[in-house]
Amino acid sequence: MANVEQLLEEIGNMTLLELSEFLKAFEDKFEVTAAAPVAVAAAAGPAAAGADAAEEQDEFDVILESAGDKKIQVIKVVREIVSGLGLKEAKDLVEGAPKPILEKVAKDAADAAKAKLEEAGAKISVK
Repeated sequence: MANVEQLLEEIGNMTLLELSEFLKAFEDKFEVTAAAPVAVAAAAGPAAAGADAAEEQDEFDVILESAGDKKIQVIKVVREIVSGLGLKEAKDLVEGAPKPILEKVAKDAADAAKAKLEEAGAKISVK
């Protein structure tokens, strides 16, 4: 059991970019996917689909579509927004666009990040 705890500790210390790379390598090596299974809305019926649409979305993802002409400025802002991100990780993230910068954040945090990144010259989408 000590190996499992040690592994969890290592994973807990990873940056988002390192964790993303680890997840992709894990999926490739073991030919699995870590995506959650998607429920079929048609099986639940039209009433359930209407209820989902009526609920307001409270978690948003900020996705970097492209860095634009001012890549260095965008890298600086990405490091500001994503805590614990080193220069190399931020550069790799920006150069690998489109990539999620923030995931499952509140609307105001997503809007603030989008505004900062767009001011730096990046193209951003919020989903």
